[in-house]
Amino acid sequence: MSDPVVVADAQADERWMRHALALAERAQREFDEIPVGAVLVGADGQLLGEGWNLNIARHDPSAHAEIVAMREAGARLGNHRLVGCTLYVTLEPCAMCAMALVHARVARVVYAATDPKTGACGSVFDLLGDPRHNHRVAVAGGVLAREASLRLTNYFRAKRGRPLLPADGG
Repeated sequence: MSDPVVVADAQADERWMRHALALAERAQREFDEIPVGAVLVGADGQLLGEGWNLNIARHDPSAHAEIVAMREAGARLGNHRLVGCTLYVTLEPCAMCAMALVHARVARVVYAATDPKTGACGSVFDLLGDPRHNHRVAVAGGVLAREASLRLTNYFRAKRGRPLLPADGG
């Protein structure tokens, strides 16, 4: 199987990632969830689904931001296949979410921060690039990574009673 041919648009990537970052902030503010947000956009550039981590609030280990966004998009489209779509997410997807992207036939994933513990899009595992799958998902990482990383770091620092890091990097 050949690799997917996907045209990237840096402006659109940054715009949609800012939307995902706002959802991550909402996850933290409204639900005290780990601040991860995701947006699923159709090939035509239309928003199809959005989500944020809700696994704590819903008592559901599968309610990661990516899964929530894909469920909403699937319901909206009336289809479990999300062909031609791009998922924007503030943290590199884990193995569960990466395989959901493969099964849904998502064309592309764009993530902000890498996940050095469970990242499955190249940092720890590379499930999306595995040639044994019958579908490949194009991957772009690092879009607005600094903002996403800082939000995640400060979430966990606050949980541990440690001082927050300043936004200016100082």
